[in-house]
Amino acid sequence: MSKAHFGLIGLGVMGENLVLNAERNGFSSVVYNRTTAKTDEFLAGRGAGKDIVGAATLEEFVEALERPRRILMMVKAGAPIDAMIAQLSPLLEEGDLLIDGGNSLYTDTERRVAELESKSFGYIGMGVSGGAKGALEGPSMMPGGTRAAYDAIESLVRKMAAKVEDGPCVTYIGPGGAGHFVKTVHNGIEYGIEQILAEAYDLMKRVAGLNGDAMADVLGQWNTMEELASFLVEITEVCLRTKDPESGADLVEFIVDAAGQKGTGLWTVESALQMGVPVPTIYAALNARVLSSLRPERLAAKSVLAAPAPHSFDLGEPASGMEPLRDACILACIVSYGQGMALLQAASTIHDYQLDFSAIGQIWKGGCIIRARLLQRIQDAYATDPNLPNLMLDPWFADQVNRRLPGLRQVVAGAALAGIPVPCLSSSLDYIDSYRTGRLPQNLVQAMRDCFGSHTYERTDRPGSFHTEWLD
Repeated sequence: MSKAHFGLIGLGVMGENLVLNAERNGFSSVVYNRTTAKTDEFLAGRGAGKDIVGAATLEEFVEALERPRRILMMVKAGAPIDAMIAQLSPLLEEGDLLIDGGNSLYTDTERRVAELESKSFGYIGMGVSGGAKGALEGPSMMPGGTRAAYDAIESLVRKMAAKVEDGPCVTYIGPGGAGHFVKTVHNGIEYGIEQILAEAYDLMKRVAGLNGDAMADVLGQWNTMEELASFLVEITEVCLRTKDPESGADLVEFIVDAAGQKGTGLWTVESALQMGVPVPTIYAALNARVLSSLRPERLAAKSVLAAPAPHSFDLGEPASGMEPLRDACILACIVSYGQGMALLQAASTIHDYQLDFSAIGQIWKGGCIIRARLLQRIQDAYATDPNLPNLMLDPWFADQVNRRLPGLRQVVAGAALAGIPVPCLSSSLDYIDSYRTGRLPQNLVQAMRDCFGSHTYERTDRPGSFHTEWLD
């Protein structure tokens, strides 16, 4: 019996779809799941008639693979991955390769790469984006680890990945935990854009009084523009247009307003704080989800904390795409991407990842959740200047900021007077205004720090470190 090209552990929805993807692209596979009944169910159902076999034990699974073995683990992040590695390691031989395709914390991946490489095994931490459909039809893949480990899986992942006009949406990201770090930041950007679109929905509903179909029509217009055309705008239109099968009313209005999270948004913000990179739009999106989970408190507070007097303001006409709101969303999305790229630059320097930012823009253009036409501009910006310190300094993006900033100001100001929270839009405006300001008020902060703690300060008129006895 011939050995399988590829092994997969973990037959959740993503695991099933990824192994079907590999098989469709010519790679015979063996699968293992902790619950044998799940393996049997898959082979009798979606896996029936495919070049896929099952294994009841890890020993049987490893034995069924050709060498060097390539094993993709779609297992819950954290302790479960460590437990699976511990079970597999005694069964592996020199040159065998493990791939973690889940959303693992990048520092965990750094540790695992070092441990496995010391045993002469390969280890890849690979971010996979695209959801269940992307996993089946072609995701965006972000593999990190040693170059030799990537070379061992390149033929597989290039065939499995989504394809765009300039190639497959996969590339070698960098050493250690680089792949999982890039995926973490990808998810942070995703948090930002989802919240931006949610804020636009809230404003169209509460200020303009639009119903689901009317809002969907606006999103449909936005999705024809280079600056906003994206998968997330596309599915937002679908969500707003979908009706409740029982009442015929907009389904979205029956959904409880408490959003979940799986940790990657938090990791993005934590990493940004540790690396000294401002990501206020992404943080605001994370904070909005946390606040949404306080639903009982919010409902109680509604009767205690007074709302402002009614205030109407101009969001633009639906027939023409609601220009001020559209411009606000364009800038907030640009800022969300820009903050993510700035964080990747910092991580690349700190961890010596040597990230190719243009290539990252390219692999995000297809398959993944944040795919958008705007990514071509991001790819071009970093191809022109690999050391670009901030996306807003690229000429094309600078022009977008300068032309669309009045719309963002108008929307944020109106929302504030109306008492409608727009955390991502307002954080984006603060970020732009702070970044373009030559002198911020932190000179007073430095004075206070020196006053109470003798932390010293620098002067604008002469070099050196200074201290003043502020208090008698």
